[in-house]
Amino acid sequence: MYRLHCFAQSGNSYKVAFLLRALDQPFEMVFVDFMNGATREAPWREAVNEMGEAPVLEADGKRMTQSGAIMTYLARKHGAFGGATPDEQQEVLRWLLFDNHKFTSFFASYRFNRSFGPAAPDPAVMAWLKGRIDAAWSIADKHLAASPFMAGNAPTIADISLSGYLFYPMEESGYDIPANFPHIAAWLERVKAIPGWVAPYDLLPGERIAPRW
Repeated sequence: MYRLHCFAQSGNSYKVAFLLRALDQPFEMVFVDFMNGATREAPWREAVNEMGEAPVLEADGKRMTQSGAIMTYLARKHGAFGGATPDEQQEVLRWLLFDNHKFTSFFASYRFNRSFGPAAPDPAVMAWLKGRIDAAWSIADKHLAASPFMAGNAPTIADISLSGYLFYPMEESGYDIPANFPHIAAWLERVKAIPGWVAPYDLLPGERIAPRW
């Protein structure tokens, strides 16, 4: 059985958990106390992940990290959600890299600073992040105006990856997706129709934390 080291606020953990459910694969969740600094401790990094991040997936005698790499492994192993043709597989990779570098990267930082950071966020930093988010999301919104999913007519790990953080409550980020990115909003409803979907706080371990700022 798979073992997933994860916690409730981690959209990257949610991506992997969602995919495992979509693949109908049983898995055990191991709570990572990220909010109290567990991943910064040397023993945890030595025993679990030298990068100091969740998720971590234990599978086939290996311990894997980085959600995009984990999802690629699972899609290949189980023959689903990886793209039906070589062209689609290349497109999946393209959007995974875009997600990790821009789409999720800027938004996850923005949401964390706004809701969970130890001090009130710097307005200048938040304005810069918001500009980067809006630019990346506009690219995806335009793409989804002409395509039901990121890499074609069927859902793939690219969709699970890009959507992962967007299923958290709006009050954590302040982003009104339907009002500003209608094609992303419509796509999220299609992603929610994938068997196995459930909201992050109904799936992952750990307590929900009210936004701080």
